[in-house]
Amino acid sequence: MDESYKNRTSLVKGAKDIAKEAKRHAAKKVSKVVNRAADEYSSQRNYSQFQNEDDDDDDGRYAYTQPDGNDGLTAKDEDEEDYASDATEGHDDEDEIYEGEYQGVPADGKPRDGHDSLGQLVSDSMRDRKDLEQERQADEEELAQQYELIMQECGHGRFQWQLFFVLGMALMSDGVEVFVVGFVLPSAELDMCVPNSGAGWLGSIVYLGMMMGAFFWGGLSDKVGRKQCLLIAMSVNGFFSFLSSFVQGYGMFLFCRMLSGFGIGGAVPIVFPYFAEFLAREKRGEHLSWLCMFWMIGGIYASAMAWLIIPHYGWSFSMGSAYQFHSWRVFVVVCALPCVCAVVALTFIPESPRFFLEMGKHDEAWMVLKQIHDTNMRARGEPEKVFTVNRIKLPKHLDELVEMQSDSANPVAKVLFRIRTELRGIWLTFMKCFNYPVRDNTIKLAIVWFTLSFGYYGLSVWFPDVIHHLQSDEYASRVQTHNNERIEDFTFNFTLENQIHTNGVFVNDRFISMKLKSVTFIDSTFQNCYFDDVSTVGSLFKNCSFVEAFFYNTDIDDSKLVGSRVINSSFHHNKTGCQMTFDDDYSAYWVYFVNFLGTLAVLPGNIVSALLMDKIGRLSMLGGSMVLSGISCFFLWFGTSESMMIFMLCLYNGLSISAWNSLDVVTAELYPTDRRGTGFGFCNAMCKLAAVMGNLIFGSLVGITKAIPILLASTVLVGGGLVGLRLPDTRGNVLM
Repeated sequence: MDESYKNRTSLVKGAKDIAKEAKRHAAKKVSKVVNRAADEYSSQRNYSQFQNEDDDDDDGRYAYTQPDGNDGLTAKDEDEEDYASDATEGHDDEDEIYEGEYQGVPADGKPRDGHDSLGQLVSDSMRDRKDLEQERQADEEELAQQYELIMQECGHGRFQWQLFFVLGMALMSDGVEVFVVGFVLPSAELDMCVPNSGAGWLGSIVYLGMMMGAFFWGGLSDKVGRKQCLLIAMSVNGFFSFLSSFVQGYGMFLFCRMLSGFGIGGAVPIVFPYFAEFLAREKRGEHLSWLCMFWMIGGIYASAMAWLIIPHYGWSFSMGSAYQFHSWRVFVVVCALPCVCAVVALTFIPESPRFFLEMGKHDEAWMVLKQIHDTNMRARGEPEKVFTVNRIKLPKHLDELVEMQSDSANPVAKVLFRIRTELRGIWLTFMKCFNYPVRDNTIKLAIVWFTLSFGYYGLSVWFPDVIHHLQSDEYASRVQTHNNERIEDFTFNFTLENQIHTNGVFVNDRFISMKLKSVTFIDSTFQNCYFDDVSTVGSLFKNCSFVEAFFYNTDIDDSKLVGSRVINSSFHHNKTGCQMTFDDDYSAYWVYFVNFLGTLAVLPGNIVSALLMDKIGRLSMLGGSMVLSGISCFFLWFGTSESMMIFMLCLYNGLSISAWNSLDVVTAELYPTDRRGTGFGFCNAMCKLAAVMGNLIFGSLVGITKAIPILLASTVLVGGGLVGLRLPDTRGNVLM
């Protein structure tokens, strides 16, 4: 009996000791919260608040242990602990506890948080994943606030401007790639003798490659890093861009341009999140808008190079009749130079410190932040200024089951396994973009990206085609017609252009070193005529008769002899391939000049959006720009001349650029760091999908009707602008 009584007394004392200890720790936590709030008001930049808040933190990330094993307890703490233990020897009604509470079971019968029904602590692997995610969310919010203060201490200066120009070169390459497609398309299809059934595939295949690349590289940047992904993506683009300029077959050319598009597709989804993570909140909107100017510079560069290079047919060489390197191939090589410059410059810039912190790499992030601080302070003439941050909060990492590959597997199996693992990781991160609370934002952003791209790229195709259609009508109105003519013993050694010859008779005539441009012979007879070194562009012989004619080194073949009869005639050393000529080609110069003006017209919009982005807000600029762009489409009803259409093109581009800039900023700021690249990549993939659809739909309506393109573009732009106004305002947000 005495023994059981002693055991029960010891049990009660132990329970009281635990109760006292729990109260002491609770009071200690409350006092720390109060001190933390006081510190926030007493110091402008206080980083200690983000360090260890709980001495009993069991995650081991910042635990500090004294050499003697006392876990860093001071003498005062030990005295308090002894005093609390002594106090349990007496009986106090206030300290009465339910007997089962010693085992962790409260009086109401429900287990406490972090304990099972027997009072045992539950490990992290057994706890509800939702609780762990809430802890991680709290860590992310705390890290976001601290990171903002750190970026303010690092300042904005030389480092950000260096990064600005390096990433600008990458963004410039994306703008060049988009314009290269339109400029090269007519020349490449003509040079490679592409039939009408294969025409237009080049534009679509490049955008499809960019769509896949945007999704892949954007998602991968959240896994392996911004810098590494951007470097690989730009290298892929540069390599296949150069290769495409040398291949001869149209199929191989399409394949190279698709892979080139796949590489450059990673530029936009990585560049904007990458640069945003080096900027403080008050600088982010303005400088991301300035960065958008490089896309415009890329368009201007491509237009100027096309204007200077492509029409010059003499800028070419050939190796026999099988290999020909025309001027448009020189243009492709020149347009790959910005990408090469970007790849070289990217090797000298560091990885995003925000990404390092997200991956739990504290020391690497600290080194990059110190580099930013020291670079900017030296540029300001304050090299003695010390970087005061010594500890940065890291978010709690959730344990995930990872399938491991055997070390004995062959290299091919390892590579395939790594690819499958990365793709699975990208997909899982993409699915997180549709989790609360970013799900609604993802859907709205996808709608805005799709509608803005559909209207922009659709009209970008429709405008030049309409201008070309007007030019063709004017060119056809100036055609010269010759009927029932008879020419004998005459030598043609000059260019014939824009003519129609009907029921003509040519006897003993010589066609030597000449060109036929848009010339059609109908029901004509060529008797005993000699053709030597004759090139034709857009010329046909319909229902004609060739009697005892001799052809040497010409490109006249069955495709140009439509319904014609060839009697006792011979062909020798015919030219192979499709013949190209841009000599004095006014229309070629005009197309490049129009695109140059349209791209240059966005400069005022770029400047305005950069200066006002943080003043009037992202959403107001996004919605207002899209609505105004949609309204401006109605003025296309009055576009009955080339000059009027060019003016409307410049107006539309100038109004829509503000929407593009604000959309880039909003997308970079809405997503948390662990899925920022993935979300941006998905939105940009929707952009490229809309570009393909816009090219196909608007391109099919050229010369048919104006009503459908105008109403379609206006509707999608205004609708997308209204959806954009429903997005949350990110002007005052820190990067989560």
